[in-house]
Amino acid sequence: MNERNAILITGGTGSFGKTMLQDLLDKGYPEVRILSRDEEKQDMLRTTLRSPNVRYYIGDIRDRDSVDRAMAGVDCVFHAAALKQVPSCEFFPIEAVRTNILGSENVIRSATANNVRSVVCLSTDKAVLPVNAMGMSKAMMEKLAQALARTLGPDARTIVSMVRYGNVMYSRGSVIPLFIRQIKTGAPITVTEPQMTRFLMPLRDSVALVHHAFDHARSGDLFIRKAASSTIADLVTALLDLFGVPDQPVEAIGWRHAEKLYETLATAQELGQSEDMGDYYRIRMDNRDLNYKAYFTEGEHETVHLDDYHSHNTERLDVEGVKALLLSLPEIKAELAAWNARA
Repeated sequence: MNERNAILITGGTGSFGKTMLQDLLDKGYPEVRILSRDEEKQDMLRTTLRSPNVRYYIGDIRDRDSVDRAMAGVDCVFHAAALKQVPSCEFFPIEAVRTNILGSENVIRSATANNVRSVVCLSTDKAVLPVNAMGMSKAMMEKLAQALARTLGPDARTIVSMVRYGNVMYSRGSVIPLFIRQIKTGAPITVTEPQMTRFLMPLRDSVALVHHAFDHARSGDLFIRKAASSTIADLVTALLDLFGVPDQPVEAIGWRHAEKLYETLATAQELGQSEDMGDYYRIRMDNRDLNYKAYFTEGEHETVHLDDYHSHNTERLDVEGVKALLLSLPEIKAELAAWNARA
């Protein structure tokens, strides 16, 4: 993103959106727009930042008119607005459809209608081999974005791309803030399945992934940042050690609705059509049309034997490795400082 024009963040009051916003302001962007439906969070962000370079739009991506109002004159869009909680989407799947699929279509179509240069859509590892409604809706969002990119063609003004990543550490609604609250109150640490593995990505890496997509995307591309993982058990042990309460009880409460034992960032088939960019994978869109030859004779002649890329077979951090990663997070440093300074 080299041009210094208006940037729009949908869902900009969430953990990622706020981090992305601050990064853009630090880089000198003169105007960043926030589109979200929560006026209380917008007001808190406005009074905290007090930046003349941020403009706030109350609206819902389900409503095309409110998207169009925020989109006019925008150069780049980061689309983060979504329903993200697995259990709530399990109980209200049609709401996930309305926000994550139909709302995403509104954002992309509004961007193309307004000649936006680049749209990056946020996806999740749960979209890969999905077993829950949230992941299924995000998988459909990816398919929708690629279908629109394919229709627009390679020479279109608007580049539509996606990023996919796993758990962002210390984001709102994630397990790390929950575990810390339980540590502070002396309550048992509640885990679902201790041997579950999850990717661990600091917010700074997720922001870098978005910048990478804006800088390198061709329409229809999907980018993944390589990440380490740990078991839930090791994550809990690392936190208990850092807060100096290694004997605090841990209670296994059982699996939540539609949880996975491990999370997958890319399938073997996707990796077979990917480009290794060092810290990132670029997964290229299949841009063939529907005019296949009989029996798919135009398919690849060579088969690449790969495994899926998931949190069980990526770099696995031990307890000391998790502690080092946690200590690199400003939020954890602040939590520990407050904890150690208590009376």
